[in-house]
Amino acid sequence: MLLRVFLFLIFLSIIQNSFANCQGRFVNPLTDICWSCLFPMTIGGVNVSGGGYEDTPNPRGFVCFCPKPPLNQPTPGVPVSFWEPARLVDVTRTPYCLVNMGGLQLADGNRMQGRGSVVDKSHSGGLKRSFYQVHWYVYPVIYWLELLVDFICLERASFDVAYLTELDPLWNDDEIGFILNPEAILFGNPLAQGACAADCGLASLGFANDALFWCGGCQGSLYPFSGSIAAHVGGVQASLLATQRMMAKLHRELLLHGYMGSEGLCRKYPMPIIKKTQYKTQMVYPIPSTGRGGCHPLGRSETLWASGREFPYQGEDFGYLIWRKRNCCVM
Repeated sequence: MLLRVFLFLIFLSIIQNSFANCQGRFVNPLTDICWSCLFPMTIGGVNVSGGGYEDTPNPRGFVCFCPKPPLNQPTPGVPVSFWEPARLVDVTRTPYCLVNMGGLQLADGNRMQGRGSVVDKSHSGGLKRSFYQVHWYVYPVIYWLELLVDFICLERASFDVAYLTELDPLWNDDEIGFILNPEAILFGNPLAQGACAADCGLASLGFANDALFWCGGCQGSLYPFSGSIAAHVGGVQASLLATQRMMAKLHRELLLHGYMGSEGLCRKYPMPIIKKTQYKTQMVYPIPSTGRGGCHPLGRSETLWASGREFPYQGEDFGYLIWRKRNCCVM
């Protein structure tokens, strides 16, 4: 597995073109990942290492039952919960710029449609608007580093570039994207957007409210599922919102699933509407957010930690590691 990843990275290095506007860095699994974000962890309903991080409710009890092939007979097991680093995200203004792959440029972004930008809405110094492309990687780092051998709860997959929004017209055009999220028309009013202020407060104290599924907490509205950010406050805020929108879009397309709660003990399950409490994000580029408090629930205010993490040239694109809550039954 490690050899395949190494050869893949060499291949990407060979095809790289030297475009100065594409910046990035490979993620160092030893120094760039907040490994304490694995916690809290429970085994059989007992918290074995809290770590001081937020956690979602876990199924109660010391025993769980799951059907076991070939007869699908209920088999007892031990419920386990933890947070798993599972996906990697680029948020970039340069089309086909793979930020987390060392700043590899797959094509000349200056000549491509869908180039991102940050512009003022007016000449009076009002709010800015922006546009970002997002790249989605399958990144089961615990599995392919073989940190936990034969642990049944881990996703067994290879590293992969799974989604490029440059190829998705739904991401690049708000009107076309309306096909995927027609309910967006219901949330473009002051009452619905006012509820997002409450979602921001909840996310800053713990987790956002899953019932307010149209809200992205302190970052803004999750609708539309596109790269257009109508209220750009800063690069970190806008990139976090673009990441949340990408996750909500993939859930709507049934490309992401549920893994938490009693339903996730035996298998993943369809989750067409994102549960924000299933995820945390950790910045890995331009400045990795490691140590205590390195990962944050979706929608939490970035004000306290984003200072100095956006700067000209090498700090205008962003990379995030997605942590996913796992509940599973170890048989």
